[in-house]
Amino acid sequence: MVVGAGPAGLAAAAVAVLGGLSVALVDAGQELGGQFWRHPPHGSAVGDGKDLHHDLRSYRQLTATVRDAARSGRCRSLLGHHVWTAVHPAPGQHVLHLVDRSAGPGRESAVRLEARHVVLATGAYDRPLPFPGWDLPGVYTAGGLQALLKGAGVRAGSRVVVGGTGPFLLPVAAGLAARGASVVVCEANDPRRWAGGAGAALGLPGKLVEGAGYAATLARHRVPVQLRQAVTAAHGTDRVEAVTISRLDRSGAVVAGSGRRLEADAVGTGWGFVPQLDLAVTLGADLVPSWGGDQVVGVDRWQRTSVPGLSAAGEVCGVGGARLALREGQLAAEGVLRDLGRPGVTGDRGVVAVRREVARHRRFAAAMAHAHPVPAGWTGWLEDSTTVCRCEEVCAGQVRRAVADGAVGVRQVKQLTRAGMGWCQGRMCAPAVAALAGPGGPGTEVPERLVATPVPLGVLARGTGRDPIP
Repeated sequence: MVVGAGPAGLAAAAVAVLGGLSVALVDAGQELGGQFWRHPPHGSAVGDGKDLHHDLRSYRQLTATVRDAARSGRCRSLLGHHVWTAVHPAPGQHVLHLVDRSAGPGRESAVRLEARHVVLATGAYDRPLPFPGWDLPGVYTAGGLQALLKGAGVRAGSRVVVGGTGPFLLPVAAGLAARGASVVVCEANDPRRWAGGAGAALGLPGKLVEGAGYAATLARHRVPVQLRQAVTAAHGTDRVEAVTISRLDRSGAVVAGSGRRLEADAVGTGWGFVPQLDLAVTLGADLVPSWGGDQVVGVDRWQRTSVPGLSAAGEVCGVGGARLALREGQLAAEGVLRDLGRPGVTGDRGVVAVRREVARHRRFAAAMAHAHPVPAGWTGWLEDSTTVCRCEEVCAGQVRRAVADGAVGVRQVKQLTRAGMGWCQGRMCAPAVAALAGPGGPGTEVPERLVATPVPLGVLARGTGRDPIP
């Protein structure tokens, strides 16, 4: 079974079926491709948005392989299915509980799947950092802006500010500018931080070509890129109407008196991505620090985790881009074939080449993480009245008071303030709470969420059917 139909999951599923295995490919989306190859729903009048996608050749090849296998009965694509929990009762036995949402709201049903081998390719999600006004309508994550463009052909606004750090800001801004939006980009870090990573970038000329393409689009549409500046506040009544952009010093603190107000009807901020670890933690996989400092799933050279029969690939093993995810998914499936005593699909020489490509992309990812860290002083932007946990309406002042009263670490702050106990289970607020709570203390580890996605009680009451996957 493969959980996740993005680049890593599609690659793993395609290699597995080519190797003669029966595969269930599970994804919460309605179309194959995940977040990276997000497409409008089948039959939609929205254009294909080819300029928003990269490496569509790989996408078409992988989806063709998966769909051919589906027609022959060797692959089941379970789209619109969310895995809400999983257990590993014995070696070679995994039980996954799913909610089938493919029929629409109010028609959900429960599915129980068993599999001998599972490849987790659950990806990552945006890391949001709060600032005054971030809860106004019209304020998105950068990934949210991109999802609207790719999945619905929607331009979120006509005057858009895209801020944060990292190369992902560029395709978001370019896509908006190409569709007529007036865009301003605020990059919090200094490009000179890339000096030590030049060798890693030169090892991947495709990345340089991609970046040059975005730069050309931004130049053509006269999009200004403000360096060492950040969106530090949003203003408006019923929705965002303007933002404050401030210059940052080397620590990421706001330079006094540098704030300037800019009209905007949409804002998107991006501070990197957080690996989606819920299922990996529930199944007991060991975690290790990544090149970006986040905890990720630890894997061996065949993408095997510490749990027998459980592999992982893609952003869940460290955020490094779609090409790295593709190759890790390929290695994960090759490892499963190897464990089952089956011949590989890629071949020995091919595997060596894949490993070299993986190493190059990991070096690039490490260089990118070094060049685009979250500014250390960003918590200074927060006013005490700034909402930190939107679900439970906990503000920064409450978290600060809890720390001043002796709370140590995220868990104790959560117990005193309820920050992280709401609908999103801390996915939106955990980075902010952790930064305000300070290093160390209980609860700084990745929490276990036995229920990884909301489940209607009626679905649980109706029970599940058993559906083994070979």
